[in-house]
Amino acid sequence: MIELSTGSLSSVAVIGAHCDDIVIGAGATLLQITERHPDIEVHALVLTGAGTEREIEEKAALTAFCGEAGVRLTVADLPDGRLPENWSRVKRILAEFRRGCDPDVVFAPHRHDRHQDHRLIAEIVPTEFRDHLTLGYEILKWESDLPNPHIYQPISETTARRKAALLDLYYPSQAGHDWFDEESFLAIMRVRGAQCRSRYAEAFICEKATLALRAGDPTARS
Repeated sequence: MIELSTGSLSSVAVIGAHCDDIVIGAGATLLQITERHPDIEVHALVLTGAGTEREIEEKAALTAFCGEAGVRLTVADLPDGRLPENWSRVKRILAEFRRGCDPDVVFAPHRHDRHQDHRLIAEIVPTEFRDHLTLGYEILKWESDLPNPHIYQPISETTARRKAALLDLYYPSQAGHDWFDEESFLAIMRVRGAQCRSRYAEAFICEKATLALRAGDPTARS
């Protein structure tokens, strides 16, 4: 696999339609980023769930996933499953969120996700974060909409199992979903790992990026 580097990270933005989306899609990557960059700022936005038990779960979960990193979480009160009907409010909230941060990397849903709330966010995010590396995460669910990823983040077995355990611990309200369990989360990470010659991995969609082709070491042998 060819390795591409983001360089040093000082700030990341993570965006989800629902509480738990972010850590389902990029939780292991967040664990690794914040372990390697404990001084990083994590700007998090969730469009639904404000004032409910879901918001309480999300605050606790992000604190656990981000360790010593500074977390700035905003949870809005838009109606779950009805974001397309509230396009102008979604646009306004994302615009306000963008004005409050200038991240090195943005993690958000990908535009081919079949859940209407995820898909709308994916369509609007690039209009606000125009000059940022944006990576679309995947969410395992009932719909058969898993993408063909472009970017893989190798994950250690310890980190993969920690992600699965933290999801189980911090989102008890989701335990009734038949796909929401440690076995499912480990399974998708194992598949993505096999695709990038790692034991486990998380995978992302990247719609647009530029390459910096730097000169190599002239003393290196070809």
